[in-house]
Amino acid sequence: MQHRIVVLGAGYAGAIAAGRLARRLHREDVAITLVNAEPDFVERVRMHQLGAGQDLRPRPLGEMFAGTGVALKIAKVTGVDVDRKAVAVVDASGPGEPEAGELEYDTLVYALGSGWNDQGVPGAAEHAHQIAGRPGALRLRERLARLDAGTSVVVVGGGLTGLEAATEIAEARPDLDVALAARGELGDWLSPKGRRHLRKVFDKLGITVHEHALVTGVEADRVGTAGGETIPAAVTVWTTGFAVHPIARATTLDVTDTGRIVVDGTMRSVSHPDVYAIGDAALAMGPGDKPLRMSCASGTPMAWQAADAIAARLTGGKLPNVPLRYFNQCISLGRGDGLIQYVTADDRSVRAALTGRLAAVYKELVCKGAVWGVANPMLGLPARRRHVVRQPARAGSPVGTAA
Repeated sequence: MQHRIVVLGAGYAGAIAAGRLARRLHREDVAITLVNAEPDFVERVRMHQLGAGQDLRPRPLGEMFAGTGVALKIAKVTGVDVDRKAVAVVDASGPGEPEAGELEYDTLVYALGSGWNDQGVPGAAEHAHQIAGRPGALRLRERLARLDAGTSVVVVGGGLTGLEAATEIAEARPDLDVALAARGELGDWLSPKGRRHLRKVFDKLGITVHEHALVTGVEADRVGTAGGETIPAAVTVWTTGFAVHPIARATTLDVTDTGRIVVDGTMRSVSHPDVYAIGDAALAMGPGDKPLRMSCASGTPMAWQAADAIAARLTGGKLPNVPLRYFNQCISLGRGDGLIQYVTADDRSVRAALTGRLAAVYKELVCKGAVWGVANPMLGLPARRRHVVRQPARAGSPVGTAA
């Protein structure tokens, strides 16, 4: 019998893991199923572009995984029973009413990712737009298209997503009054060179910056801050961080108080050895014993680590021992400008930074490289398929289960 590997979520982490597993293991030994709620791959790192009015190339998952041996199932995950080793899904791929079903697994890769986080701020859920996914980005796109010149748009959040959203909107719609509300100073984690360039770009694009402005309330036409300031906002874009999918919290998995699955250095659950978690859904430790941040920069190497660890355990190979570390933070500042902030292994900024047009080209190459890795799962990795080590079958379990 084949060893059943089920991968939940086809974002960067899940899609890369599924393709890498297909590359590592023989098809006759394993059955790999990739479950995703949408039929297309979403380039999440480009949602600010989509929201600002740009068109993105469709990337059907069926085409990406054609001929790989990975079975694609378009369905919404509604629950995971890690004790019974079963996933509850609602299949929405066919005509008519969606049908509920169940997928059994021997190894589970949990990569359901995250969505936006309103941080419990009153009015944010009702009035703010978010760009954590395609539906939200499309709603923002439609709203911006209806705005008259001079209308106020406020981006709440001074992190990477907020910087990219504010500059993208200001560049695409120079007729709008774009502002950014940051909890601290603009780019306060960047190097001096990075901060100087960021302010230069914001000044050039005419973006008003509200620093030390902790937003405590959102209304239809304004946001309020802890300092008592009221900022006009016909449109509010919320970019204050991410919240993980709630399904893991409802299981018996060991999770953090925010619902992230606690994993070891191979991305294996510390409580359930048949479960691996990658991407935003997992709490993995990086250099300096610091948790890896939620990002594509973390999710991709986590996917590599998990896939290689699963393959090694199934085939009796050597477990991967590659340290997960950071090299830079890539920030697009519109289509023609950018900032590449070089960082230490544990993600702290150093003096070196690349800015301007060259940085924009660098960031674009990074984005294209990320999606290329998803779209070409059988390329770019040496063919080292190994057979699953057959073990005596336990009652109710197929042979070849991971040790």
